Amino acid sequence: MEELFVTYLRERLPLVERALSDAADTPLTDGPAAADLTRYLYAPLARFTASGGKRVRPVLALLGAEAVGGRAEDALSCAVAVELFQSAALIHDDIADEGELRRGEPCLYRVEGTGLAINAGDLALAQVFEVVLADPALSPELKVCALEELVRMERHTLEGQALDLGWVRDTRWDVTSEDYLYMVTSKTAWYSAAIPLYVGAIVGGGSEEAARGLLELGITAGVAFQLADDLLNLVGDAEAQGKDFRSDITEGKRTLAVVWALEHLDAKRRAELVALLGSSTTDADKLERAVGLIEAGGGIERCQSLAQEMAGRAKDAARGLEEAGHITVEARDLLISMSDFFVERAG
Repeated sequence: MEELFVTYLRERLPLVERALSDAADTPLTDGPAAADLTRYLYAPLARFTASGGKRVRPVLALLGAEAVGGRAEDALSCAVAVELFQSAALIHDDIADEGELRRGEPCLYRVEGTGLAINAGDLALAQVFEVVLADPALSPELKVCALEELVRMERHTLEGQALDLGWVRDTRWDVTSEDYLYMVTSKTAWYSAAIPLYVGAIVGGGSEEAARGLLELGITAGVAFQLADDLLNLVGDAEAQGKDFRSDITEGKRTLAVVWALEHLDAKRRAELVALLGSSTTDADKLERAVGLIEAGGGIERCQSLAQEMAGRAKDAARGLEEAGHITVEARDLLISMSDFFVERAG
């Protein structure tokens, strides 16, 4: 079933790519400083944004519009805004995590330096507003509404990131499964699925009931998406991920698999896992041992089962929205396929 959503992604990708290219900003001056501004600010962000992958998040904004009977083009500025926020979040996240690679290339801050990378991320945040405000197809009322939701998305993401970073900084190992799910809902689900679908439905002319239903579906599917990502980092394809494989262990990430295992391991093995997670190890044998302990504590199985459960809830929500007449049959099938796509990546 996931092939349906993959096909939709492929078909809508050219729309998103053209819109991103059109939205690429230029210096506010054509004077002597323009070349330096391009080199130090605009070109680094343009290169980073152009290196994006499947563009799932912006395409979901188009799907939100089409689901309620609108056109994909109605949501293009919002789609671009979501992708620009994604660029900002990843650029800043790599700095905070001291990452090495992003999308198979050295992180932007490693190429341009930390200061210029932060500045490029900040430019992307400014452009989130600029692209929506400049959209001639949106009424002033729709622009305000869309920007309100995009700001809400940003706030949720920042709160989730604060928890994720703070727990690591303060060596917090008392984080519970409930804590993790709150964090990941804020950090990932709102901007990965919920707000793209929601804001797309709003600018696509959908009812409040339809938009709200898509928001709630997106939150559930977004959690499933992150759980699948967590699994891929632990038990996915090591060759495909390269240096990023099992980096969550090296960075001491409090993923669901980790916190669940810590809640269920005996004291001796819990202490061993905590020591490995706090050691910043990149040794393959030690990483393998950590994964073994996580599995022994039931973390892998819990992560897999909850991802499937969340995807199932999202699919049920899609069926319910269609039965109530809030979305089209085609959208129902695409949203069901999307939910499968989100979790099947982790096999």
